[in-house]
Amino acid sequence: MSSLSTHVLDTALGRPAAGVPVQLYRGDVPEASGTTDADGRIGELAPKLERGTYRLRFDVTTYAESTGQDIFFPEVSVTFTVADERHYHVPLLLSPFAFSTYRGS
Repeated sequence: MSSLSTHVLDTALGRPAAGVPVQLYRGDVPEASGTTDADGRIGELAPKLERGTYRLRFDVTTYAESTGQDIFFPEVSVTFTVADERHYHVPLLLSPFAFSTYRGS
């Protein structure tokens, strides 16, 4: 089985994004949830993932309110495929008017 972690960095403030609620879905079914720690990380969001398509939903509004920022995207959804048995890491780089993501290591 595969595992999953995530990391959110606030590129506007130049620091980790602590306190971001994150949910993991497979289809419309919630599989796991967590909140980023002081380093902006959730080290083990899902310790056992089967092959398939998943979606991470980052609640950016909650984070923006806690930092006093106005944001354009109230949430970020990232859909990805687990194709083999390995660790998957999905970082999110966040700013008030943009975001990016990639497959990390």
